[in-house]
Amino acid sequence: MLSRTADHLYWMARYIERTENVARVLDVTYNMSLLPTDSSDEAALWDTVLEIAGIRDIYDKTYKELNAANVIKHLVMDSNNPSSIYSSLRSARENARAVRVAMTTETWENMNTLWLEFGQYIKQDLTVSGLSEFCEWVKSRSHLFRGVCFGTMLRDEAFSFVRLGTFMERADNTARLLDVKYEFLIPMQEANDGAVDYYEWSAVLRSVSAFQAYQKVYRDAIEPMKVSELLILREDMPRSLHACYAEIMPILRQVAGSRQTEAERLAGQMHAKLHYGRMLDILKDGVHHFLDEFILANRKLGEEIQRNFLSATV
Repeated sequence: MLSRTADHLYWMARYIERTENVARVLDVTYNMSLLPTDSSDEAALWDTVLEIAGIRDIYDKTYKELNAANVIKHLVMDSNNPSSIYSSLRSARENARAVRVAMTTETWENMNTLWLEFGQYIKQDLTVSGLSEFCEWVKSRSHLFRGVCFGTMLRDEAFSFVRLGTFMERADNTARLLDVKYEFLIPMQEANDGAVDYYEWSAVLRSVSAFQAYQKVYRDAIEPMKVSELLILREDMPRSLHACYAEIMPILRQVAGSRQTEAERLAGQMHAKLHYGRMLDILKDGVHHFLDEFILANRKLGEEIQRNFLSATV
């Protein structure tokens, strides 16, 4: 496969996954903001959304005040924000349009319909009403896109790069989400004599559709260590770091063929760390330290994937 084609498919999938991730965090944060709280706590709550997306510096250049309306506007429709839902969907469609022949007709039509349907929301003020419904629409369309890909595409390199982009973006988002929330909530827990904020931690789980999975696995009250274990080490949790790398490893091995690449070595190293790691060992150095290292390692892997298989520019 031409590296240019692989590049378009890989980034198309990453942008679709990024769109869903932003919608998930926005939806959960909005619902949390409806609970009784003071203005400083609400500002901190919305600040975490910007930190998870990694766009606080971009936000500060555009908006003078940190509030719910501005954050929602910035993350949903702001064309100057490359991680907004608008920008991500536009980029996903442009990448898909460039390689229509590499996808099935159903996959392209699904992508095109997604973009056309999105047009109905552009003129709406989602800061006033309808944000939850919009986020549900984004999530359902993302699920439909992955389902169409899975159900219609030949299991060739094109399909592999679509899947690779999905899991690389998902791993990054889960790590950022847990890292920011852990740093935000643990000091609050210590200040409250160890009392765990049930609603905040359940919101973390709900943002990755893991609340029911947590209840099924642990059958216990929500504990930060167990939430971290579920989202880092559990291979049977679909959006965990371990589950993402369990998918990334064989994909890289398949697309590399007989070649030995640095990308496959880095992925294997991280997969082994997650597969054989223990939560007690992670806690010794700190969850924040582990996740910071993971985010950097995942970014380095992304650069190697770009260098080894996609276009040369990183």
